[in-house]
Amino acid sequence: MAMLAKDIEALILETFPEAKVTISDLAGDGNHYAAEVIDESFRDKNRVQQQRAVYASLKGKMDGAHGELHALALTTKIPQLD
Repeated sequence: MAMLAKDIEALILETFPEAKVTISDLAGDGNHYAAEVIDESFRDKNRVQQQRAVYASLKGKMDGAHGELHALALTTKIPQLD
């Protein structure tokens, strides 16, 4: 079963309500997405910790062969200081 970009964004924003989230459908099939998540909470975390936190926010939607989301190319960033 495919997921909509807005559903992925909503799941991420539940955990990171202040984040800037950009979702792109890479293949047009609802199964292969790219996401960029920019959030201040990443500041004291390394890249692996940042990405694990975002994947955890998806609440199992990528788990195993029966997950609703097949692939997510994830980029996490810290907001630029002014």
